[in-house]
Amino acid sequence: MNKFGTVFGHTFKTKIMSKSFIWTTIIFVAFIILFGNIQSIISLFDSEETRTIAVVTEDTEVFEQLEASISEKNDDLEVVLYQGSVTDAQNEVKEDKYNGVLEVTMNEQEQKAVFYTTLNANQTLGLQLRGELEQIKTEIATVQAGIESHVIDSIFAPLDFQNEYIQSSDQSASSVKTESELNSARGLVYIILFLLYFAVITYGNMIAMDIANEKTSRVMEILISSSSPVSQMFAKILSIGLVGLVQISIFLMTAFIIFTQKKDEMIGSIMEEFGFTNFDFNVVIYAIIFFLLGYFLYATLSAMLGSLVSRTEDVQQLMMPVTLLIIVAFFIAMYGLGMPNSKLVVIASYIPFFSPLAMFLRAGLLSIPMWEIALSIGILVASIAILAWIGARVYRGGVLMYGPSSSLKDFKRAIQLSKKE
Repeated sequence: MNKFGTVFGHTFKTKIMSKSFIWTTIIFVAFIILFGNIQSIISLFDSEETRTIAVVTEDTEVFEQLEASISEKNDDLEVVLYQGSVTDAQNEVKEDKYNGVLEVTMNEQEQKAVFYTTLNANQTLGLQLRGELEQIKTEIATVQAGIESHVIDSIFAPLDFQNEYIQSSDQSASSVKTESELNSARGLVYIILFLLYFAVITYGNMIAMDIANEKTSRVMEILISSSSPVSQMFAKILSIGLVGLVQISIFLMTAFIIFTQKKDEMIGSIMEEFGFTNFDFNVVIYAIIFFLLGYFLYATLSAMLGSLVSRTEDVQQLMMPVTLLIIVAFFIAMYGLGMPNSKLVVIASYIPFFSPLAMFLRAGLLSIPMWEIALSIGILVASIAILAWIGARVYRGGVLMYGPSSSLKDFKRAIQLSKKE
């Protein structure tokens, strides 16, 4: 146990104090802070000057409606009725007296508008003015047709559409999820998808690279003499897993602090859309379980493959199967976000390399029987145990192998070497 603790502590301390860990953490934290304050940052670069649009039209009623609508919705935009030709107004735009010229023709024969502006002007102005004029055009047409204002309001009022889920034949009444519960689950599914993908790619490669580095520097020979290869493998898996847990905790804590401070600004945006303000406790538990099981499965596979190489240059090539597996799992899960009960997702939820994402997705978005979740977890745990047993044998022989090695043909050789010990 002391030997296990020595390897565990040495690996954890080395990784947590490494420059790559520190800089990666700083960069990601900075990105989270930047993303959380993006609206405030954008507002710093927005000009506070009032933009003025010269309107050239013979219909003063249209101008008055446009002026009233814009003044009600915008504090930094105003329109003025220009007494002159379009050419004269364009010349004044070139002299920076106006930000643009809006020529409006609206009569029974023609409804047309042309917006003249410079290339360096705000390109959203045209879309904004177009929307205002289309609304005015519709109001004028309905009034001319004799339609009353309350009828117009009723026509343009948004439809109140809601999803209500009913109980199926194989569900209990309490298992039917509400819309808010589904949004909450969907948000957590997105988080776990990206966290597990990030963890496998980053920390799986870190495990394999660490083992290859030790073999390159011949440190492995010293470690073998002081502790068993199996203890080394699990010490590295757990220590680097703890490094990952520390790093991810820093990311999540930073995101939580930003969300707490910017909560009022985020309400109504993506935060509310995905239900980040209303977590389901059961979904959180499933997220933790499947994340940890997924990490241990892929970490064990990474350690096993890492022991087969002697040069760090060969790590990426031999880790390609792991990368492909998590990429396939990721795409299945992304597909399942729209169709969580499809046959592909159901089958994938019982395949160990895909189940951490696929079954968690189904458990979060659907009301599936508990035995299905338990069966998937059981298969995953059994797979981890089998892979750990095989991985320990491969690791025991693999750490003794030196020389060029970048193919899975060395798998058999590593097992043979482990039997000779």
